[in-house]
Formats: sequence, C-alpha cells, structure tokens
Amino acid sequence: MRRAAVRPRRPRRSGPRIASCFSLPPRLWLPPARQPFARRGLLLKKNIAIAISIGALSLTGCGLAPSAEQAAGQAGAAVGTASTGQASESASAKTVSAHAAKAAAAKTAATKAAAAKAAAATAAVAKAAAAKTAAAKTATAAVPAAVAVPAAATAAVPAKAAPAVVAPAAASAATAAAQKAPAAPAQPAPAPVAAAATTPASGTQAASTLGWGSVVAGDEFNYTGTPDRTKWSVYNSPGHAGKGVRSPQAWSVASGVATVSGDSAGTTGGMSAKFANQKYGRWETRMKTNRRDSEYHPVLILNPVIKSSTCDEVDYAESTADTTLVKFFLHYACSGTKQTYASKAVDTTQWHNYAVEWTPTGITGYIDGVKTFTDTIPAHQPSGSVHQTLQLDWFPDGSSTTPSWMQVDWVRVYK
Repeated sequence: MRRAAVRPRRPRRSGPRIASCFSLPPRLWLPPARQPFARRGLLLKKNIAIAISIGALSLTGCGLAPSAEQAAGQAGAAVGTASTGQASESASAKTVSAHAAKAAAAKTAATKAAAAKAAAATAAVAKAAAAKTAAAKTATAAVPAAVAVPAAATAAVPAKAAPAVVAPAAASAATAAAQKAPAAPAQPAPAPVAAAATTPASGTQAASTLGWGSVVAGDEFNYTGTPDRTKWSVYNSPGHAGKGVRSPQAWSVASGVATVSGDSAGTTGGMSAKFANQKYGRWETRMKTNRRDSEYHPVLILNPVIKSSTCDEVDYAESTADTTLVKFFLHYACSGTKQTYASKAVDTTQWHNYAVEWTPTGITGYIDGVKTFTDTIPAHQPSGSVHQTLQLDWFPDGSSTTPSWMQVDWVRVYK
C-alpha cells in the first residue's frame, strides 16, 4: 500500500512581535498552507496589518512598554530567572502607575490652585467688608459733631420736665435716623438787624385797639440797603446841639428793619419823613434799642414842616439818661421849661409800639395801645402841619461812650 508522501513539518515559529509585550499565535496571522503561494502572501500582509491595528488599539498601553528583550535585560539585571512575560507585565504596571501618579499630582496641583484662588477671593471680600465697616464707623462718629441742636428746641423743654425713657429698639432707630440725617449747618450769631427778623408780628397796636382804620402812609422797611430816599430825608449835618455828627452812613435797612447806629465818637444819624405832612392825624412806630449807653437818646418826633417861632415839637417816645424809662414830651415854646411830659418804665431792648393821636381837642400818647399821656390845652398844640422824624441823638457827659443803636420795624400814619 502506497503511503502518501509526508510533507516535513516546518519548525513552529513565533509570530512577528507587533509590540514589546504583544505577540500573535501563528494561527491568527499565518495563512493556511493549502492556499496558493500568492494568495497566502496577500493574506499574510492583511493579517499582519490587522495585528498591528489590534496592538495599537490595545487598552493596556502595551505599545508604550519596552520590548521583551529590553524588559528581559532589565529583569536579568535584577532577577536572572524572571520570564519575559513577567518583565512585560511589570513594565506595563509601572507605566500605568506612573501615569496615575502624574494625573494625581496634576489633580492635586489643580486643587491647590483652586483653594489658593478661593482663599484670595475670601481675603478680598473680607478686606472690602472691613473697609466698609471702617467708613460706616467714621460717618457715625462725624454725625454727632455736625448736628447742631436748635436753641429754640432747647428752650421749649420745660425746666422740670422728666427725662424721656427710650426703649432700646427705638433708640437704635433714632440713632440710625440721626446717622442718615444731613448735617445741619451751624447758625452764626445774629447781627442786630438779623435779630429783628425773628421778632413777633407787631404786638398790641393803638391803631387796632382804637379803630384808626387804614394806613394812609408810612414805611414797612421791607427792602435792603439804605432808607428809601423817596420817603425819607436822611440827615447829613452836625449832631444835636452841634455835638457829634449826623451821617447818612449811620443808617442801614435789612431783614425788614431800619437801623441807626451811634459810635463812641458821637457819629450817629437821623431822618425825617417826606410823607404825611399833615395837621392832625395819628402816627404809630414799632421800635427797640440795644442796652444802649445813657448818652444816646432814641427819639420819635413830630416836627413842624415849617419851623415855627414857638418851637413846636411832639416827642412821643424818648428815652433819656435813665434808660429804664420812656418819656412823652410836648414842647409848646422855645423855652425848655415850656413843656408837658409823662414817663413810663419800659424795657426798650424789647419791641414796643409807640403812638400819638392829635385831634382839635388835644394830644394823646400810647405805648402798646395803652394811654400814657394827654394834653387838652389848645394853646399847647402845634400851630401848623407836622411830619415824622426818627433820631438817635448824642448827649455827651464827658465820659466814654459805648456804641449804641436803635431799630425801627415800621412807621404807619393814619388820618
């Protein structure tokens, strides 16, 4: 029996080394022997390409590991009996560990950077909050110094009033309101003219009490500057009895009042009205002074329009050396003894209304609507028309003179 010829077996060889730690068995890459030689060549190339692709896509990362020979050499240096597979696995594990360590280090660095950034942001917020708190404290400390308590509010508290008790919540609300409130400007000490602006409206008037009717002439001094020259003739001449000077510069008008000042040298002022030159009628003037020197005499006068031979003059309010009194003089002759008068204690530093009424039957004087003087003797009456004058006269007595002033709120004339 004829035996079939036996083809000698070729020695088995290991497949091509695709990667340092990855080999394919021959059955996976070597084409069957029964295929034609050309066909086998094509299949061999295709299988090798597939093997290379599989090695490249390996999730173990073996493609990055050292070759078997390199691993064997390294292993031989450490342990001579280590196998190629063990060396490959060890190298792969070390590579993975190195990647993991590197990733962990990167993650740790990123975490530290984020923590540092968060700490910086927290510090910035804390710094801004501290600055805001400091600004609020500064504003709170500045409020009490800027807010001034009005004198009127202090005066309105009764002397024996019990102190108010404020609940803590109310106190906090009041403190917050005070901190938000604008700072009130400090009020300067009022000048004499400014003080007059705060006076009450006109007090008790003879015109109202006695029903004198409507005002026919006068001056309310509701302007600023110097006296209205259409209403007044301002003196520019020697003073009373030739002593001192009556100067236009002594007069000023502001805040609803006219002020005439007298200095320590006797420079003072006076003026006469151009309005209401009449025989008979009624005049009323609202006037006050400072705590004047006794050498300065404030005086409200009805003077003759045409100077008469009998020196007619009605001084319906004059305060002389005795500063506590206001006197009424009716001069009916040039001799100083030819006069009638009356006096009343008055605080001239306060506003008062002084009035005179002249009728064919006599002359009567009033202070704040109350009669203080009367003269019904026909021979004592002025002979002609009169008009209003305002004067601050200087009567030097040889001593030093303290500057003084007189203020007039208004002058009103009735029929």
